[in-house]
Amino acid sequence: MSTAAPAARVRDLRKTYREGDSVVHALDGVTLDLEAGRFTAVMGPSGSGKSTLMHCCAALDTPTSGSVRVGETELAGLGDDALTRLRREEIGFVFQSFNLVPTLTAEENITLPLAIAGRRPDPAWFDRVVETVGLRDRLGHRPQQLSGGQQQRVAVARALVGRPRIVFADEPTGNLDSRAGAEVLGLLRRSVDEAGQTVVMVTHDPVAAAWTDRVVLLADGRVVDTLEQPTRESVLEAMGRVAGEG
Repeated sequence: MSTAAPAARVRDLRKTYREGDSVVHALDGVTLDLEAGRFTAVMGPSGSGKSTLMHCCAALDTPTSGSVRVGETELAGLGDDALTRLRREEIGFVFQSFNLVPTLTAEENITLPLAIAGRRPDPAWFDRVVETVGLRDRLGHRPQQLSGGQQQRVAVARALVGRPRIVFADEPTGNLDSRAGAEVLGLLRRSVDEAGQTVVMVTHDPVAAAWTDRVVLLADGRVVDTLEQPTRESVLEAMGRVAGEG
């Protein structure tokens, strides 16, 4: 177990919204620490609240009530400028759909968030990230010249190059075949083991979850189970229990 302070803390987080005449509780009192320097998977059935939880933690959505703290910063009450700065400086994102700019090269896509912030990448760290993702001979290529797996590795490099406090990955292997998916998961795993990165991944895939240190299982907007050092089998068993109780 990590003894470091959590990269993010969630306390009694609630998110409700109206759907017709009914009120939907997307998050229903979630309390959770996302530990620094670890790889955490968030799983659960469709509609369990896992993407909502990630979006609230990543300052992409606003909870109805409760507390989210990234590092020592409480998100509630931050203005738009402060939230933008936090997302730019403290948080990295990897999405299922890559979200690369088609007219930019791989290198330009990787450094784009820093360029927008008026920062230059640290040369030694940039080299290390590029080496880790295995794209040195593809830096001059545009997205359409890259395979899906290579495009997602560009997206991971983009998330890592600014040295964020925490990287959120939303179904990062969802559009990839099993081989490319394993490459991306291995890359996220190495970023934790070799660079001390904190990664939180939303996934529905027990094989992907088995790459992580810890699985948090949600159902009906609540944390219902956690698994340490998960395996594909232990994840399947836990998901079966959750489905059986639903």
